[in-house]
Order: sequence, then C-alpha cells, then structure tokens
Amino acid sequence: MAYLLLLTSIITEVFASTMLKLSNGFTKKLPIVGVIVGYGLCFYLLSLTLLELPLGFSYAVWSGLGTILTAVMGVILFGEKINRQGLLGITLLLIGIILLNISK
Repeated sequence: MAYLLLLTSIITEVFASTMLKLSNGFTKKLPIVGVIVGYGLCFYLLSLTLLELPLGFSYAVWSGLGTILTAVMGVILFGEKINRQGLLGITLLLIGIILLNISK
C-alpha cells in the first residue's frame, strides 16, 4: 500500500508542476487550482507514505521519479528539448532509483 501511495504522490506532484507551467505565472485561475490541489494532495500522500517507508528512500524515489516524469511532460506537452547531458542525468537518476529499490 505504501508504494501505491508513493506512486500516487509522484503523479500528483507531476500534475501540479505541469499546472504550474500552465498557470502562466499564476495568471490563469484554473491551473492555479490544479497547483494548489495537486501539491496539497501530493504532500498529504507523501506524509502517509512516510508512515511505512523510510524518509531517505521515499524522498529519493519521489524526487527522482518526479523529476524524470516532469521532464517527460515538458517534452510531450510543451515541446521542450532534452540534450545529451539531460538524457545522461535522467539515466543516472533511473539507475539510482533502481539501486535504491534493489538495496531495500
């Protein structure tokens, strides 16, 4: 159950970050609501995750996957480009997350 909460927290964080971009500097009302609800739910779910999983592990997975998925959303939704250094960074994050899960 804790892993499902963690995954849902990551998804809501990516949603909130995407809404932050769409809010256009907090000038568009509907995306602002998405930011507030998304981040609120995200941190609530992360707090529930921490009842069962260690802080270091949970935060590393949450921030790593959140970063990767947010970068992917940037490419898909906003046409952002990722260069070789960016791909290397994403690859290293994935390797780190895999190693954390193997060692747990």
